[in-house]
Amino acid sequence: MIYFLLYLFIETFVSVEIASAIGPFWTFVEIIFSAIVGFYMLMNFQYKTNEYIMAMAKREISIEEFESLSLYTLLGAILLIIPGFFTDILGVLLQFNAFAKLFARKILNLKKRPPKNRGDDDVIDVEIIER
Repeated sequence: MIYFLLYLFIETFVSVEIASAIGPFWTFVEIIFSAIVGFYMLMNFQYKTNEYIMAMAKREISIEEFESLSLYTLLGAILLIIPGFFTDILGVLLQFNAFAKLFARKILNLKKRPPKNRGDDDVIDVEIIER
């Protein structure tokens, strides 16, 4: 609940400041333009996902990074559709992989895990003590 109130405060503050600087007409144009861009990104989401799959096949990203990058691309497109300047700023930032990875690591505490050694999963280390 506190995060929602914090979001409302930031959204209201940013929207009032920017709207008062650019005026009502350009605010309307920005809202319509960002919604069109958001819908366009949703329609072309499959291409971005294919790009992430290719990067995962080349072992440039892990499965966890693939999931988070795909999720953040989708979330960014939805944030662009929602009216408001703060949500538009976050939506645009989430479209960039570097920011999405930073967001995933810092905010959600996703860290790189060391690779598992293949073949060692079924080995049990036992010590026998003789009397």
